[in-house]
Amino acid sequence: MKWLSHLKTIHHHRRLVLRYCFRLGLYRQGLTHDLSKYSPTEFRVGARYFQGDQSPNNVERKVRGYSSAWLHHKGRNKHHFEYWIDYSLNESSPLAGMEMPVRYVAEMFCDRVAASRTYRREAYRDRDPYDYYMRSRSHYVMHPHTRELLERMLISLKDNGEDATFRMIRKDILGR
Repeated sequence: MKWLSHLKTIHHHRRLVLRYCFRLGLYRQGLTHDLSKYSPTEFRVGARYFQGDQSPNNVERKVRGYSSAWLHHKGRNKHHFEYWIDYSLNESSPLAGMEMPVRYVAEMFCDRVAASRTYRREAYRDRDPYDYYMRSRSHYVMHPHTRELLERMLISLKDNGEDATFRMIRKDILGR
């Protein structure tokens, strides 16, 4: 029955992202967010490694040394900064993060908030997405403008709460 719990988790997460994207006027992105999670490549792995309190991709990574589901997922979903990593023309760093379109950075923010709410449940606090991001920030390969924009959103959420942050993103960042 782990597959059913995994399916419910995907649905819960997608409903939250849908709601957040709609608040920002990102209707198409809200409707199409993470559809690849229903593909056999991602769903079977998710069901097999489902724990309920963390991403099955992390569990698969611990067991196998990599996550086949994550490799599939990040290559198909533009709201992940890893989608935007490419070879660099700078000889000092072979890989670089390309600047993400603002609408995908906003969706990435929605995704991070929804993931924190999904896994933290009742223990969720508005600082959780920021704290999670900061634990891994040092090894992210991300374009400086993308990093600055995402951090601005996460800090606003932590300091000002959800309503103020969504108003700020919609008005100041997306210009809607």
